[in-house]
Amino acid sequence: MSKTRSAQVHFTPREKGPERLVTEAEIHFEDGPLAGMRLVGFSIWRSTDGELYVTFPSRAFGAGTERKYFDYLRAVDGSGETVKTVKAWILDEYRRQVEAAA
Repeated sequence: MSKTRSAQVHFTPREKGPERLVTEAEIHFEDGPLAGMRLVGFSIWRSTDGELYVTFPSRAFGAGTERKYFDYLRAVDGSGETVKTVKAWILDEYRRQVEAAA
């Protein structure tokens, strides 16, 4: 559990989950109209190269064998940089927690 700004990221390791799933994450809000609420469905995965990356809660859609995903958490201005910032924040909080536990 890590505190940054007005939210905390909570991590739940899944030992019997998919092969490359490292942990699931959720954001707990502490201030403003979302105080006391949590946003769930984030995951941290390990790529075949060993790199960690974050996925957002999303919905799959498509026809036939083609699948696309619609992320539920999106930047108001459509900026990819905002999304990258949130994903980097989640990864930083995870690394900080792992280092603190070591």
